Amino acid sequence: MARSHLTLAALATSAVPDLDVSGARTHSAGGSGDFDSALLSTRDGSTVIVRVPTSQVAETEQSADLVALRALTTGIRSRLPFDVPRYLGQAPIGGTRAVVYDFLPGHHIAVGDVPPGDGLAGSIGHAIAAIHALPTAFVGEAGLPVMSAAECLTAANAVIESAASTGLLPTALRDRWRDAAADHSIWQFQPTVINGSLTADSFLVQDDVVSAVIGWSALRVGDPARDLHWLLAMNPDATDGALGAYASTRQVATDRQFTQRAMLYAELEVARWLLHGREVRDQSIVDDAVEMLDGLVERVHTNSMNPLSTATGPIMAVGDVEAMLDRTPGDRPEGYRRSGGMKPVADDQSDVSSSSA
Repeated sequence: MARSHLTLAALATSAVPDLDVSGARTHSAGGSGDFDSALLSTRDGSTVIVRVPTSQVAETEQSADLVALRALTTGIRSRLPFDVPRYLGQAPIGGTRAVVYDFLPGHHIAVGDVPPGDGLAGSIGHAIAAIHALPTAFVGEAGLPVMSAAECLTAANAVIESAASTGLLPTALRDRWRDAAADHSIWQFQPTVINGSLTADSFLVQDDVVSAVIGWSALRVGDPARDLHWLLAMNPDATDGALGAYASTRQVATDRQFTQRAMLYAELEVARWLLHGREVRDQSIVDDAVEMLDGLVERVHTNSMNPLSTATGPIMAVGDVEAMLDRTPGDRPEGYRRSGGMKPVADDQSDVSSSSA
């Protein structure tokens, strides 16, 4: 049973003793989401959000996000051209905890709705570049993963081999992915700070500018292509605008090797969906992933564009991969998402204004 907004408001005042709540309203998807949430307006005119995880998966995700938010100190945040949620406090409840954050206004925009040009697309590119330009030392100091290029390759290989071990991965995909992993020219890159789970849902937008980035549970040092592969699903002109802004901000080239890794990561999301289904023992997810893998094979053989490596031949367009993931079954677990497996911790802020409740 979903907790009422009054219960959540009481938890919030326990978590943040000086919080003076003047109004509250429930902010949960009928109690069926990963969190029971409420928006609370305060007498000083601000708005906060309180969230209680409703599953172990959500609690784990929230814990990882809290570690990342604490690592993002005031000094680090000052380097970013957008807001990041602030942790305000927590209170125990029923074996888990309620966590209070400041509420960040803004709205999400679907990846296919990012307009062409360098407006919002450029703002997205600048935002990602700012993340990747952060100094790497704070990540390790916070105990978060610091991965070399070789370790990023090892992680990609682990997904490939885990998918292959299910016996459900088509041979054509297994061999192409293995060939791509074996093409070491693709894996020569400088690791950077990455969000690790960026999608369009990670960005809050105001006036066609990125105002905030939410969901930091996969923060680490790793392959910057992990944060950029979803951009390839946008309108081509929007993709060009985002990548152009990214390249100009970081003064690096988004070269062929970079794009190949990004596309490989996009394809591997189908493998991750299969592995997720096996992990939670949901046959409907497994069946859906198998169908997507079969469709991926068919598209690969009918698409002569975008070779994944010199040895693998054509790959599926990233937009096709994203479209396949978007049409997964309605009983898909709410906590699962592309590019890292979980929704951003502050996804409940979607499409909500900052007006008091």
